[in-house]
Amino acid sequence: MKAALFLTVMAVTAATSISAQAIEYNLLQADRSTVSFVFRQMNVPVEGRFKHIKGQIGFDPARPANARAEIDLELTGIDAGSEEANDAVAGKLWFNTKVYPTARFVTTSIRPLGNNRFDVTGKLSIKGRTRDVSAPATLRQEAGTAIFEGGFAIRRADFAIGEGDWADFGTVANEVQIRFRLVAIAAARK
Repeated sequence: MKAALFLTVMAVTAATSISAQAIEYNLLQADRSTVSFVFRQMNVPVEGRFKHIKGQIGFDPARPANARAEIDLELTGIDAGSEEANDAVAGKLWFNTKVYPTARFVTTSIRPLGNNRFDVTGKLSIKGRTRDVSAPATLRQEAGTAIFEGGFAIRRADFAIGEGDWADFGTVANEVQIRFRLVAIAAARK
C-alpha cells in the first residue's frame, strides 16, 4: 500500500514538474500592460504613458535564454498630461507621428540574474532611429499570469525627440525614464 502511494505521489510530482516546465507565457495582455515615462521640463518631473500597446511575447521560465518579445507602442495614443501636450508631442518636432506612428522594442537577449530578475537587452526604434537598450526586469508569476516589470533610461536626442528649439536640454532634459509592466498569459496550444 505504501509503495503504491509513493508511486502515485512520484507520478503526480513528475507530471506537475513537466507541465510547469512546459508552460510558455505567449499571449501579451495589452489591456493589463502599461508603458509609462517621466521626463523633466524646467526641472519639474512630468509623467505620461502610452495608451496603446501591441506585441508578441514568448517566455518559458525554464528556458529564459530562448525568450522573445516584440512590443509596439502607438505614438498617436500618447498621453503627455494634457490635450495640448499630446498635440505638441505628436508634431514634427517631437515624435512626428504622421511619418513614424509607432515605437518598437525587439529583444535580442534575456539573461537570468537569479531571484526572478533578468537583464533584457534589445533594439528600440523611434522616429526611424534604432538604439540598443538594456533593462533590468523582474518576473512575478501568479495564477497562470506572468508580470514583467522594469525600467530603463533613454536620451531623447538619440532618437531626435524634441528638435529645433526643443533640442535645448535646459528646458526639457535629455534623459527620459521609461517604466514597463507587461502582463502575459499562457495561451492554449493548438
